[in-house]
Amino acid sequence: MSDKPVLYGFDGSTYVRTVRMVLREKGVEYDQVPVNVLAGEPRQPEHLERHPFGKVPVLDIDGTRIRETDAICRYLDEARPGPSFIADTPKDRARMNEAISLINSYGYKALVGVAGYHLFPDLIGGANDDARAACLKESETLLSLLMEIKGDDTWIAGQKLSLADLFLGPIFFYVSLTPDAERLLAVPGVAEWWEALNKVESFKATEPDLG
Repeated sequence: MSDKPVLYGFDGSTYVRTVRMVLREKGVEYDQVPVNVLAGEPRQPEHLERHPFGKVPVLDIDGTRIRETDAICRYLDEARPGPSFIADTPKDRARMNEAISLINSYGYKALVGVAGYHLFPDLIGGANDDARAACLKESETLLSLLMEIKGDDTWIAGQKLSLADLFLGPIFFYVSLTPDAERLLAVPGVAEWWEALNKVESFKATEPDLG
């Protein structure tokens, strides 16, 4: 493996963007090998050797290979100097971990279903109106629950930006480009959270080029 970290994954991936945000915040220089999900590249033999389930991102760093966004981000948080994105207190860490689990288990599919209906229907099997309606309902449920966890704090797991925000933000970015954004931004607390996230330098700097 190279002495310099190597990130496998393309910028359009929400999970790759999460890792890129942490790398940027930590000031880690790295090389990136694009692996385009839309072109089916993660299912090619070369990438299946890196991740047998054909997923991105994968990070080669410090002589080891790490798969899955959560594991990558937590390693970077511990192994590199700079700001930490792990919540400080046991209660806030529980909030952060709960939010990440909810996003991964329920939120990703729902929110990508909403965004995909408008932006990349082929990726989700076609623009199905019933599926869109179901995804919108699940997205509202998910966002309402995350805002309940957030409470009166600025961020999902407290007054400090955490991995919970870095997981949700890149997914919600795609929703924000659709006509359904207004409905989901109307969930109490979401618009304020979204406004705050859009002021974060690493979030702005990692916005994918959709051209």
